[in-house]
Amino acid sequence: MKVLVAYVSSTGNTKKIAEAIYGEIAAEKKIKTVSEVEDLGAYDLSFLGFPTHGYGPDKKTKALLERLCKDGRKVALFVTHAAPEDEPGVSEWMAKFKNAAAGAELIGFFHCQGELSTGTKFIMKIAPNKELRSQARRDNSKGQPDETRLDRARAFARDTMNRVV
Repeated sequence: MKVLVAYVSSTGNTKKIAEAIYGEIAAEKKIKTVSEVEDLGAYDLSFLGFPTHGYGPDKKTKALLERLCKDGRKVALFVTHAAPEDEPGVSEWMAKFKNAAAGAELIGFFHCQGELSTGTKFIMKIAPNKELRSQARRDNSKGQPDETRLDRARAFARDTMNRVV
């Protein structure tokens, strides 16, 4: 079995999750940034990871998912976001990632809180949108993903691999 772990990470959150997942895979495997991936045809299973931007995938991520997730390829998605996992609205954001990958056979899905970047938090604090300012004040993402979340990502990798083998 050949497995790919590919990710996009600008702040390091998604990369940490990708590395945790990669470490749990007991098969022939590769880890790459998504920009290095042309297609998924050479892999039996691909774990694809992305950060959340603007309450879902940004346009580039959406286009990448639509391009890569086709022909029923076996895919497991993992997504990071600054909100706690049980925050109202998070499931709606995650549905946007799943919808963008609709051409694939979605074997697994994982999401967790990552640390909000300082720059994004600053922009949110001064934004005209009252809800963004409120979210910036409530931000509790410092130090995420923590070891508990990394352990959950490892368990996700093992469970997903067991579903495919």
